[in-house]
Amino acid sequence: MKYKGIYFSLISFLLKKPMIRKFSKNKTEESIKKARVLYKRMLEKTEDIGSNNPMSGNIYSAYVFMAVCRAGNFSVDDFKEVIVEFFNNKLIGKLIGGFDLNNPEDMKKFSDRMHRMEEWADKHPEYKDKTWDFNFDEDLHRDGFYYHFTRCPLEKFARDNGYLDLLPMCCDIDYLMFEKGKGVLHRESTLASGGKICDYWIVGDKNRDPK
Repeated sequence: MKYKGIYFSLISFLLKKPMIRKFSKNKTEESIKKARVLYKRMLEKTEDIGSNNPMSGNIYSAYVFMAVCRAGNFSVDDFKEVIVEFFNNKLIGKLIGGFDLNNPEDMKKFSDRMHRMEEWADKHPEYKDKTWDFNFDEDLHRDGFYYHFTRCPLEKFARDNGYLDLLPMCCDIDYLMFEKGKGVLHRESTLASGGKICDYWIVGDKNRDPK
């Protein structure tokens, strides 16, 4: 995939504060410097899923976290703490917040967004077997919204290139993302952990007994 520096520059900049608090300034600066080189190499080894694929941002973003963690030789548990603090940044909150998954209209907007991503793949058959495959099931649950993947470019790259130990750290970001939208992600399996699917059942956080 083509290198896009904006993702690395923005995410690494916002990682600096929590990393310095956790690992020291010198270790942080050294790790981020090494990580940019590693990040470029990771993208070079990644199969193209389409430059205008609306899901491509998942790869560009997740690789930053994995590259910095690997370059600094940090433990996954330690770097998870950094990621949690990263997502508590007010700027990040503004970028990914602004909606309430307890609100049926906002849940519908999220559902429509996921369906548009599936439609993009359908319209680009040259990438259909390389990008995520969306599988929706509106009858599985009474509440919320459900879908799953059986194919994930992140998992394929991680498994083929020795990053599988870091990928679950990125899978856990899903929980933080939905939390910012006042939602809860219920999940039983991921491809990264050896499952056959990555499942997403999202409900509003005010629903104490989702069905």
